[in-house]
Amino acid sequence: MQDAALLIVDVQNDFCPGGALAVPEGDAVIPPLNAVAAKVAQAGGLVVASRDWHPRTTRHFAEFGGRWPVHCVQNTPGAEFHPQLQLPEGTVIISKGTSEEDDGYSAFEGRTDDGKTLHEVLSERGIRRLLVGGLATDYCVRASVLDALKHGYEVYLLTDAIRGVNLQPDDSAKAIAEMEAAGARLIDSTQV
Repeated sequence: MQDAALLIVDVQNDFCPGGALAVPEGDAVIPPLNAVAAKVAQAGGLVVASRDWHPRTTRHFAEFGGRWPVHCVQNTPGAEFHPQLQLPEGTVIISKGTSEEDDGYSAFEGRTDDGKTLHEVLSERGIRRLLVGGLATDYCVRASVLDALKHGYEVYLLTDAIRGVNLQPDDSAKAIAEMEAAGARLIDSTQV
C-alpha cells in the first residue's frame, strides 16, 4: 500500500441527502470509504479528500450562467465533509472550483492549502496506484478518474463507494463504462 492512495471525491454535506445538490443515496458511499481509508492508513498509504470549495459568485452556479444550484460555498456548513466520514490523521485536502471561472470537476484541478496540485502530492510520495470513490459518479468522480489515467496512474474505481447525480437515468452507467474503457479497473471496496 506504500505506493497506493485513496482519493475520496467530494463527500460533502451539500452532496448528501438534505444538501443543496443532494446525490441520491450519496451518504451510502461513507461506510465503504471509511473502511478503505482505515485500511490504507493502517498500511502506511495516503488518503486524499477532494472538496468543492466554490466562491459565492461563480459561473458554475445557475444564477451566473452555469448549470448547478448554489452548493459547497467556501466556509459554509454545506461545504464541510459529511460528519460520518472518518478521515484518518494526515489526510491531504484538495480544494477545487475555487475561482469564479473554475468549475472544478476534477480533483487534479484542485490544490492543497499550500498550493500543491494533486499530481504533485502523489508524485512526491511515489504513488502510482489510486483507489477512487465518492461523489458524483457522473461528474467529479468521472473527471478525476479520467485525469488520473491521463497522468499515468493505475486506477481502481470502488464501485460500491460511488453514487451519481443521473440527470439522465443512465448517466452513471455511461460514466462507469467510459472510465473502464479508458483503463480504470472496477473493484468492490471489500477487495482492497
